[in-house]
Amino acid sequence: LKKEFMSTKNIDNNKRLSTLFKILDNENQIMQRTDQKATTLLSILGVFMVFFIVHFLKLQMNWLIFLTVIVYFLAAFFTMINLILVISPRIKSEKIEDVDTTKGNPLFFAGISKYPNSTEYSNHLASITSDDEKIYKLFGNQVFALGTINLYKFKHMNRAIISFIIAISSELIIIIAMAWARAIPFLIQKFPNLNNFIN
Repeated sequence: LKKEFMSTKNIDNNKRLSTLFKILDNENQIMQRTDQKATTLLSILGVFMVFFIVHFLKLQMNWLIFLTVIVYFLAAFFTMINLILVISPRIKSEKIEDVDTTKGNPLFFAGISKYPNSTEYSNHLASITSDDEKIYKLFGNQVFALGTINLYKFKHMNRAIISFIIAISSELIIIIAMAWARAIPFLIQKFPNLNNFIN
């Protein structure tokens, strides 16, 4: 009976850990995809900004273009700030009950680096992994930390996308305004009556 009880307990622990690892893997994949999106968006913004700055001196200023340029630079700046916060989020490590993490979380790079050498790290990790409940709490804390980071990244990614759309829309308005300003003389030349309509 004792063997059957231990066997059932091991199966339950394995199921719990398996579920936890699946969630952990899913959170890691979400984090990787978010980082890829942020990097791609930052690259695209950089290309558009280079294009805009090159042609900035050619702009014939009026109130519409002036205000749109201000909106563009503010939106582009806000996009960059949010994308940087996505790529490099602020991370907090919480204390785990019943698990000795005074030297650092053995699953987190900042915690691992606090150990003086690999032997002490291995010994501490072995002492934790010998207890299934401690393993579960340790990985549960890791899942919670990743979930919190992903929420933080998701919030700033959404803000970055909105401000990116505003920046690109502003640039498009400027291009349309420039094209219209260049097209007016040609249109008036071809259609003289248009001058009376515009005035």
